[in-house]
Amino acid sequence: MNASDLDRLIPAARDGKPDFVIRDAKVINVFTKEIVRTNIAIAGDTIIGVGNYTCENEYHAHGAYLAPGFIDGHVHIESSMVVPASFAQILLPKGTTTIIADPHEIANVAGTEGLKAILALSKGLPLDIRFMLPSCVPATPFEHSGATLSAADLAPFLSEPNVLGLGEVMDYPSVVSGAPDMLEKLACFFDRPIDGHAPMLTGRALNAYCLAGPRTDHECSNYPELKEKLRNGMVPLIRMGSAANGVLEMFDGIVSDSLPTDRICFCTDDKHLESIRSEGHINHIVNVAISRGIRPLDAIRMATLNTATAFGLRRVGAIAPGYRANLILFDDLHTIEPFAVFANGKKIDPAAPIPSPAVPESVKNSVHAAPVDVSRLLLRPQTFMPIIETVPQQLVTRLVHREVPTDENGYFVAKDGLNKLAVIERHHETGCVGVGIVDGLHVRGGAIAATVSHDSHNIVIVGDNDPDMLKAAEMLKACGGGFTVVSNGAVKALLELPVAGLMSDAPVETVLEKQRALLNAARELGTSDDCDPLILLSFLALPVIPEVRLTDCGLFDVTTMSFLYRN
Repeated sequence: MNASDLDRLIPAARDGKPDFVIRDAKVINVFTKEIVRTNIAIAGDTIIGVGNYTCENEYHAHGAYLAPGFIDGHVHIESSMVVPASFAQILLPKGTTTIIADPHEIANVAGTEGLKAILALSKGLPLDIRFMLPSCVPATPFEHSGATLSAADLAPFLSEPNVLGLGEVMDYPSVVSGAPDMLEKLACFFDRPIDGHAPMLTGRALNAYCLAGPRTDHECSNYPELKEKLRNGMVPLIRMGSAANGVLEMFDGIVSDSLPTDRICFCTDDKHLESIRSEGHINHIVNVAISRGIRPLDAIRMATLNTATAFGLRRVGAIAPGYRANLILFDDLHTIEPFAVFANGKKIDPAAPIPSPAVPESVKNSVHAAPVDVSRLLLRPQTFMPIIETVPQQLVTRLVHREVPTDENGYFVAKDGLNKLAVIERHHETGCVGVGIVDGLHVRGGAIAATVSHDSHNIVIVGDNDPDMLKAAEMLKACGGGFTVVSNGAVKALLELPVAGLMSDAPVETVLEKQRALLNAARELGTSDDCDPLILLSFLALPVIPEVRLTDCGLFDVTTMSFLYRN
C-alpha cells in the first residue's frame, strides 16, 4: 500500500465514506476469537472499518456469519489439471480466496520457463495466488527430470511481488547431510518463509532439519509426529486432499490434549476439481475439524490468520482495517458452506467464467519419450520380490517381499491382486524405463497412464498387460500429455493436458467431464472406490515419501535412499 492509497483510504475510514458496506453480519474476529454483530466498510479492495458505516452500495447479510476468506497453505495448481484461472473459478465459491502455491510441478518439466509461465498465468485473477519457489528440481538425483534449478536460477524470481519464499524442501537427506547445493538454496532464502516436507523425520535429524530453516510441514501422518514438529517450532499444515485423508487421529489428539491450535494450519496439496466441487476445499477441512471437536472459531483461525502469519502475509487472513476484503458469508457455524464470497472487495459470481491469460508456447509440446517396445516392460522377479504396497487413504506405501506369479519364461504376470507398474522417462528421450510391481490398485483388463507423475512427471503406467500399457504411453505421447485409460487395445478415456503435460486450458466443464470419464473408466477396471486412483498413481514415482517408489531408473527404497534394483 503506497502513500496515494493511504491518502484515499484514511479519509474514507475517518469520515465514514466507504465504497461498499456489508450490513448486519456476525463478524468473526480471529484475533480475539469472538463474534460481533456489526457492519464492515470497504473501499476498493480494502476493509477500512468495522462498526457504524453506511453507504448507498450495501449488501445485507441478515445476521449471517462473516469470516475472512480461507487460505490454502500448500497447493500445487498444476495438480488441479487446469490453468490458474480455471482453478480460481472452482475454489472461490468454496470460500478459498488465497492460496500458497508451489509450482515445482511445472518447474520439473520446464525449469525457469515453467516458472515464468505459471506466474504469467496467475496475474490479474480474483484469487490471491502467492508462490513458494521450488527447492528441489529435480526432487532427488534418483530419477530423470526435465530441468535442474539452482539457487542462482531461483534468485531472480525473488523480485516478483507474489513470490514469498522457498517451496517444500523434500530432499531432507540433503539438508541433514549438509549437501552444498541445498545449503546454498537455504541460505539464499533464510530470511524468507521456507516450506518443509519431512515425513516421519524425528529426533536429531529433525533438529538438524529445523535448524536449516524449514518452518512448515504438511507431511505429518499421525498425532505424535505433529506434536514433535510443533515442539521443534514448526507449523504443521494438516492436509486433506484427494489421496491423503488420514488426519482424524491428529484432530482427536489435539482435542484430547487441549493442544493450542494457533500454530496449526490447513492445506490440500493435491485435490481433484470434482472432489472440490462435491465436498469442498479448505472449508471441508474446517468442517471435519469442527466435527472432531475443534472449536469453530479455532478451526476458522487455523484456516485464515494462522496461515497468513506462518507465511508473512500482512493484509490477509482477518477482518480488520487495512486488510484485504476477502470475505465469506455462511449460515451455519458448524457446517460452513459459503453462500456469498467477496474477493478484493467484489462479490464473486460463481457462474461467471474467469478469463485466462494466454498460455506461453514454452510450456507446450513437452512429451519427448524415446520409443518403448514390449521387451522394456518385461520383469524377471527374484524369489522374494520387493513390492510396493499401497496404504488405504494415504500417500505413504509399504515395502513388502513375496513370491509373485510368473509365466513359462519366468517373467512376472499381473494377477492375484498385483499389477505391473512402469515409469518411462519423457523429457530427454533417454530411453530409461523403470518396471516394478504394485499391490493395491487392482487394475484388471487394461492400463491407466499419466504424465502427471510427481515430481519429475515422467510417464507412469499401471496395468495387467503389456500391450495396453504401451498403447496408453503412445496415446499420451501423441496428445502432449495427460491421463488415459486403455482396455483391450481401445482408449476408454482420455484427458489431454497440453500445458507441460500437467494442465488444460480447456473450459472447466470440459475438463471435469473428462475427469469423470477417467474415474469411471478406472473403476470399470477394478480400482477401489475408497481412493482417487489417478492421484494415487501420480504419486507412485515420488522417491521422497516412504517407504518405496518406482522411478524411471528402478525400484527405490525411500527409508534407505537406495535402489532395491535398477532396470
